[in-house]
Amino acid sequence: MKLVWFRNDLRLADNPALRHACAGDGPVAALFIISPTQWRQHKMAPIRQRFMLAQVDELGRELAALGIPLHLLRVETFAEAPAALADLCREQGVTQLYANQAIEIDEQRRDHAVSAALAEQAVSCHWLNGCCVLPPGRVLTGSGEMFKVFTPFSRAWLKALDEEGFVIHRAPAPRGEPLPWPPLAERAWVDETLGELTTDPRWPVGEAEARRRLNDFLEQAVLDYGETRDFPAIAGTSVLSPYLAAGIISPRQCVAALQQRLGYRPQSKAQPGFVWLNELIWREFYRHLLVLIPTLSMNRPFKPETAALPWSWDPDAFAAWCEGRTGYPIVDAAMRCLNTTGWMHNRLRMIVASFLTKDLHIHWRLGEDYFMSRLIDGDLAANNGGWQWAAGTGADAAPYFRVFNPTTQGQRFDPQGEFIRTWVTELADIPPAYVHQPHDWLRLKGRQDYPAPMVDHAVARARAIEMFRSLEK
Repeated sequence: MKLVWFRNDLRLADNPALRHACAGDGPVAALFIISPTQWRQHKMAPIRQRFMLAQVDELGRELAALGIPLHLLRVETFAEAPAALADLCREQGVTQLYANQAIEIDEQRRDHAVSAALAEQAVSCHWLNGCCVLPPGRVLTGSGEMFKVFTPFSRAWLKALDEEGFVIHRAPAPRGEPLPWPPLAERAWVDETLGELTTDPRWPVGEAEARRRLNDFLEQAVLDYGETRDFPAIAGTSVLSPYLAAGIISPRQCVAALQQRLGYRPQSKAQPGFVWLNELIWREFYRHLLVLIPTLSMNRPFKPETAALPWSWDPDAFAAWCEGRTGYPIVDAAMRCLNTTGWMHNRLRMIVASFLTKDLHIHWRLGEDYFMSRLIDGDLAANNGGWQWAAGTGADAAPYFRVFNPTTQGQRFDPQGEFIRTWVTELADIPPAYVHQPHDWLRLKGRQDYPAPMVDHAVARARAIEMFRSLEK
């Protein structure tokens, strides 16, 4: 018996572990492990847990149609996984385990422990690359080291991809008669704290839905992506991040579809489609970094010297940021959108992260954790990379003297205030000319239903710059 262990790769198509397990004859089974206590320790958002489990249900149904049973185990923490897997392998007569590699440190330690436990039962483990187009360790400098700077990584990544290419593999063929698949909600191990296991209608599960979103984006928006991607009131992005984070679609499928749409693989900013491809390369870069520098998974900065920065931990200021009560409309709209939908536009992620770290001087770790606790697309590598970039502590971080002005960012990327008025209902009736600096208009109207700015940006910016300058002394 060969066993495929699904994790953040909840798909049939272009799944290396599933493909290798289904090569040749012999029975194949599948496995998914729910670890609710571990997920909570990792700050996994309830909306992401529900989305993932709904996709597990969909995956189980599709595997059953192929004659492949999906076993479901519940263990509270990763520490319990090796023994539970060993028991399952013994019961089912498993001789080979197939899984796609994890990149996070806790997951890697779990997998090493699983390999050791199964080796005692003569079960061989096969770990494959299913999370990146090119596996960590493949893109190297001339001296054979992994990159720590994005631009040379991007060039080397494109070169390596041209040299190696890749193939998208279809879902496996049926391996037996269809099997029954009871509804996921009937299973006793589902955590009651997750509530009803129906997903938000904004985020339907399924590989078909992921492909539809990808194809719609490539047909309608990819050529204008460089001009429209920064405007949250415009549908200018792919909105594929939840599907990539759960592995419902692979990054290889995205690159292949882009190449098919354009008829070529873009190589520079001068070519249409490159700006979106570059976002996928950023995703790869952050994942490679997580493998290169495991301490990134441990709340430590990429730049060790920045650990000495005198960050604030002010709970009241942090709560105002979390709840969208800062008095800066674009920041408040973004946070309220996140709290309601579980998703935030990428430009807004940069704005609110800069505000928390550079205006409120609050430690980026608090923001990183809060995002993970709310985002449907929470992904450690991308989330940590983005937060450390904004805070000035990470790889390719914005220079410490570059501090986003939340007012001018709003004026530039939401000029008519459409996004702001959607989410900050107190400002729904304000004229566009005042939406980014509403306080004088509100005072004239005798209104006090929207908070005053909690900090003076110019003063806060100067303080942030001084914090970083102090590291040089």
